[in-house]
Order: sequence, then structure tokens, then C-alpha cells
Amino acid sequence: MSAAYRRQVAEALAAAFLAGPWERSGLIERGREALGLGLDDPELWLVEVATRVVTFFETPPHARIDRLARFVADDEAVRERLSVNPPHVVRLFTPAPSMVPTDGPRAAWDLPTLSTPDDVASWLGVAGEELDWFADRRGLERFASDERSRHYRYRWVPKRSGGARLLESPKPRLKALQRRILRDLLDRVTPHDAAHGFRRGRSVTSYVHPHVARSVVMRLDLADFFASIARGRVVALFCALGYPIGVARVLAATCTNCAPVSGAFSPQPPPFATSRDLAILAASRARYRAPHLPQGARTSPAIANLCAYVLDVRLSAAASAVGASYTRYADDLAFSGDDNFARRTVRFAALVGGAALEQGFEVNYRKTRVMRRGVQQRLGGLVVNACAAVPRSDYKQLEATLFNCVRTGAASQNRDGHADFRAHLQGKIAWVAETHATRGAWLAELFGKIDWETDAKPALP
Repeated sequence: MSAAYRRQVAEALAAAFLAGPWERSGLIERGREALGLGLDDPELWLVEVATRVVTFFETPPHARIDRLARFVADDEAVRERLSVNPPHVVRLFTPAPSMVPTDGPRAAWDLPTLSTPDDVASWLGVAGEELDWFADRRGLERFASDERSRHYRYRWVPKRSGGARLLESPKPRLKALQRRILRDLLDRVTPHDAAHGFRRGRSVTSYVHPHVARSVVMRLDLADFFASIARGRVVALFCALGYPIGVARVLAATCTNCAPVSGAFSPQPPPFATSRDLAILAASRARYRAPHLPQGARTSPAIANLCAYVLDVRLSAAASAVGASYTRYADDLAFSGDDNFARRTVRFAALVGGAALEQGFEVNYRKTRVMRRGVQQRLGGLVVNACAAVPRSDYKQLEATLFNCVRTGAASQNRDGHADFRAHLQGKIAWVAETHATRGAWLAELFGKIDWETDAKPALP
């Protein structure tokens, strides 16, 4: 019997099992009806399958009917029965989609109940046709030549390490839908404790704190962190949260995108590019063309944190096994430990790379840094050798900029052309103050002496 026919029978049985009460006798009765088996025929194989199904799945897996079908197709009793006088599917059941019961952590998260795509549209306050347009499940965005027919605005930003990163900013209406999904659904789900990026109550300071005053600090970077998360993984995430497959697909499509990155819109290779540079560029283009998590969407950071949950679990356990600490801020992985960990960094980096690959990520080894106590240990823009602080060179440069703003006017110091130079300076001062209150207060005092209204040059006391 062919694998295709076995899969067809398994899908029919899975649908029949889910179309009524989740108890063995009901599964057997609906299974007989789906395959046209007589009530007087014992069909012990069906009894065995139903018994194993209700034992393995304590609750009906409405959100993962495909998983139930695979379980049935792989069952030994099903294989043996279909190899001799196989039955035929005579009735197809249509189970009503519904969320997995809200028990365990789902009850604490208090997620919205969405059983059908129409429920999603109603919850988001749009018509079903509008939601289909915004979700763009057929990937028409990548073929749209007119800016007005696109859902995103695109901008290439050069990376400090070489190459370019695509920023995909959703337009206002799609942004509003994504904001609702973030606020009322994703923000209620707790990521792994090692994740510090894009979380309330967490910051760069909390990210680097476990690595202060350690013998060795190791930093690794995940390549194309957002773009490497394909739509299928986002669908699996929403299914894991208890949503039926139809709902999961609509939510995932609304939060992912296929970018038009061909031709002139695609980044060009750098001069004197090596074969490795060309391979990295080709892989990057392929990720952007496929349905992926767009960097610039409101929902992407929260989804990325949740999709990296298993990776965080594995890396936390691996770090704990060698007496090291582990934290993650978006695509930056940080490990630190004592002299024992310092002797294991090479093998440990290889272990991290293997775990990342198994979870669908890739480590950019060219950005890996192993920093021992004798050199400046930097994480997230902070020095962590003795305490978490802004590097002294950055602080002195900012202090000099503020002095010159007081003496010669702010306009003379805005050499990078910041649209809001005042807010730019305030952000830098706040960044210093977060780790060093005294220095922050002194910089704030200097900032207060700047004349933003005229080009006056007040004298310093």
C-alpha cells in the first residue's frame, strides 16, 4: 500500500476522531463510519489505534490535526491493516476548529479565544476580505512594482561588519493590526528568562549584569536573526499557543512578509567580494524573498523571542553544565564564566553553533569574540570588566560634544545631520546615567546650559 493512500486514510481517521467526544468508544464508532466498517466486525486494529490515541493525546489536538494524522499513519496496527485488504474512505468528517483548552500556562496568559479565521478578522476589527489582503498568504508583495500596492516600505541599512540589512516598515493600517496582535496576544506570553531584548522590565543593563567581573566573556551573533525565522515556524508558534491551524496561518501571515529583493532593489556585492561574501549575500536574498519575519514590524521582536525559546533552553542548560552564565539580547548571545569555562570556549562555541543550526539559526563566527580579564570586555556597548559602564572614551567624547554645544552652539556639533539632535543628545545622556548616575547628572547639567533658541555662546562658569 502506497504512503499516499496510508496518509489519506490517516487524515480521514484523524478528522473522524476529532469530530466528537474525546473518548475511546466515540473514536472507534466514528472511525468505523469513516471507513465503512460493519458494526459486527471486531476490527481489533481500530480499537488498538483508538486506545493509543487517547492515551498519547490527553486532550483533543484540534490545533494540530496534522500531528494526529501523522501519529495515526505511523501506527504499526494501521500499517499492518492497510497492507492486507485495505479499507476505503467512505465518509469525510469535518471537525469544528477550536482552541486547545486553556489549562496550565495558557490560563495565566489569558489569550483571546480565536477558533476560525473569521474570528481573527472580527477580533482585529476588519472584514475577512481585508484580512486576506493584509495577510498576503500568496506572497504577492514580492511582485508588486507599485509602491502604493505594497504593505511595507523598504530601506537597506549597511551593517558595520559588511553587507546590508533590510528594514521593512509596515504601513499604518497593517501596523495597527500588528500592534493589536502584539498588545493583546504576544505580550501576554512569557519568553525564556534568558531573553532580555524587547521585554518590559529588561534592558541592556539586565542583559550584561550576569557577566560583570568574570574571568572570560564570550559573545556570539546570530546571522539574519529575524529573516531566518520562516513563516512555518511562526505558524508552529501560534499552534503551540493553542490556536487551530487555520487561525495560526492567518496570524502568521499577518506578521510575516515576502520582500521584493530582486534586480535593482537587491543589495549589490561589495568591491572585491570573496566567494564567501557572495554566498552570504545569496543566502540573505533567499531569506528575504521567502515568507519571513520582517525587521521593522511591531510583532517581530516578540515572535522572535518566542521562536528562540527552545534555543534559550538548550543554551541555558549547556552553560549551566560548565558553570557559565547565559543571556540573549535579540541576536546577541553572551556567555561568561570562571577559568574552567575559559579553557572550554572553543569547544563550547562549536556546541552553540550546532544547537543554533538545529533550531533554524546560524552563528556568524566572524563576529564571535572571546574576551578574557586582561582586555576590555564589552557587551551591548557596555564595559563589564569591573562594573557595567559606558566606555570611558564614549563618555569623554559625549562630554566634549556638550561642552562645544555650550560654547559654539548645537548646530555646529550636529555633524551627522540628526533630524532631532536635541533628542539624540538626551538619549545618549540617559544611556550614561543608566549605569553611572553621577556622570549622568554632570552631563545633564551641561545639556541644560545649551541655548537651543539662538546661536548665543554663553560662557562656562
